[in-house]
Amino acid sequence: MEIFWDIALRTVELLTLLFGVLGMAFSLLLLASPGLTKSLGSFFNRSISVGPSSSILDKDVPTEAFIYSHHIIIGLCLIGGSVFALIFFFFDLDISNFARVFLGSQKYFYTLEIIFLFFTWIARIACFCGLIIGIVLLVAPKKMHAIEEKLNTWFETRTFFEKLDQTGPELDVLFFRYPFFFGMAGAVISFLVITLSIVNLLS
Repeated sequence: MEIFWDIALRTVELLTLLFGVLGMAFSLLLLASPGLTKSLGSFFNRSISVGPSSSILDKDVPTEAFIYSHHIIIGLCLIGGSVFALIFFFFDLDISNFARVFLGSQKYFYTLEIIFLFFTWIARIACFCGLIIGIVLLVAPKKMHAIEEKLNTWFETRTFFEKLDQTGPELDVLFFRYPFFFGMAGAVISFLVITLSIVNLLS
């Protein structure tokens, strides 16, 4: 597993170096010839309409009839699954060994262990919630249905995707109004990214 982790890290470092070189090239082009940069930006600009596909997300999927007509089976499944998962997360899961399987070395061991511990506690809390929901669904399905009705919230995604479909020329105007400032800022950031990538690749 350690070799796969090293390959992934090397890939990220190479991609970071590539993006740094591209950022440096565009920054220098913005400093040297803002007009040419604007022409290239206009040539590569593309518009993708996401409005028609967003209607799929706005559909209501009714599941209450199935859940509450089989509340005993679903409640028992939730309780059994939550208890099994809680036993695993509290007693069987060794986070240190789990992190060592994925990493193998001690270089980033403690960071990865903290990340796994954080997600483990999220999973434990989710299992506790599943256990409570299963018990309430098993013994008091009407009360569970009333709680669900109060918590039900409709999120309409159409307005969000409509905003994504709108163009924002203000950003281009800002970039080409101050080409020296943004070109220098991009060049400095790209130089730091390139330097850090080369140091990590050579170390």
